[in-house]
Amino acid sequence: MAEAAGGTEAVGPLLSALLGALDRVEWVQRALFPPSAPALAERLTPHAATLAGPLQALEAAEWPEDLRLLRERLVLVSRQALDLIDAFAKAAETGEPIELYRALRRFAPLQEALYPLSPVLDPVSRWFLEPARRADDLLVARLREAALREDGARVGVLHARNDRGTRGGFSLYVPETWEAAASPPLIVALHGGSGHGRDFLWAWLREARTRGALLLSPTAQDRTWSIMGGEDVDAARLAIAVDEIATTYLVDRSRVLLTGMSDGATYALMAGLADGMPFTHLAPACGALHPMLLARGGIAAARGRPIYLVHGALDWMFPVQIARMGRDALQAAGARVVYREIEDLSHTYPRDENSRILDWLLSPPLPD
Repeated sequence: MAEAAGGTEAVGPLLSALLGALDRVEWVQRALFPPSAPALAERLTPHAATLAGPLQALEAAEWPEDLRLLRERLVLVSRQALDLIDAFAKAAETGEPIELYRALRRFAPLQEALYPLSPVLDPVSRWFLEPARRADDLLVARLREAALREDGARVGVLHARNDRGTRGGFSLYVPETWEAAASPPLIVALHGGSGHGRDFLWAWLREARTRGALLLSPTAQDRTWSIMGGEDVDAARLAIAVDEIATTYLVDRSRVLLTGMSDGATYALMAGLADGMPFTHLAPACGALHPMLLARGGIAAARGRPIYLVHGALDWMFPVQIARMGRDALQAAGARVVYREIEDLSHTYPRDENSRILDWLLSPPLPD
């Protein structure tokens, strides 16, 4: 018994170090501006040493046989975190922006590996909640009980033809607390260029899980969304997917949000304002108002539409002047625009804006 206790007693120190490291990774991801990468690496790399000791202790401890899967998963995720920190530090030394982003792309598979431990480890469950709700014991208990439900409902993280080596599939998160009598909102989140829906799901899962919202994260058919001219090969698939999910899970059709990052933001405006699309609210981040919308007169569909624009003053891919021009054009077309220009944001996803976006989505509609 003493040997078994040694294994489980090692979990607490490891989780504290691991989740602290992941918080710092998230901070680095949000603060990333390529010229500041060395300074960010200096703040991140100490977490490797902080995590290494507890990991070594956990690996050395004896574990009861029925908890070995738990041990193996903790070891896996901890080693993934160490690899991410090492990769980012090396990229910061070379100064190659693509390598910085590539290192941080390891964060999504790490979260995917960690999430199944939420029902059995409360610190993990709390980490997958919005920070303001992490002390909510009732919510944590409700999520734990719901994750162990045996009613056959398809809840949790689901994938349809969306392995990371494929294009054109979907990842879906259905809150474990979902009930057939509910009418949840639906978030549709579009990744950036060369991204993948299976990864971008994790940019929104915490907020969807906290608020009880459904979350759909599709993968573009091609390397990016249909913003390069020619046939739009993505819109019909999005509309069909939304209709299928809405039918299966009784979605609140008055709150269907289309959001996205970079190319995904640009396409969110294009698809969101197209005829016959099911989206009621648009929240593009770090994208641009595509000239085709203006040339084809599609911007007229923005009249009365709630649109939440987010852009960084430090954006090096789409300079902030582009966002301001888009804001002005949408306002002139009659859209109900909320414009958030964030002083310290570069061309990276503003995860800390998600809660504000959901507050906006869930607020009572304004009178016409």
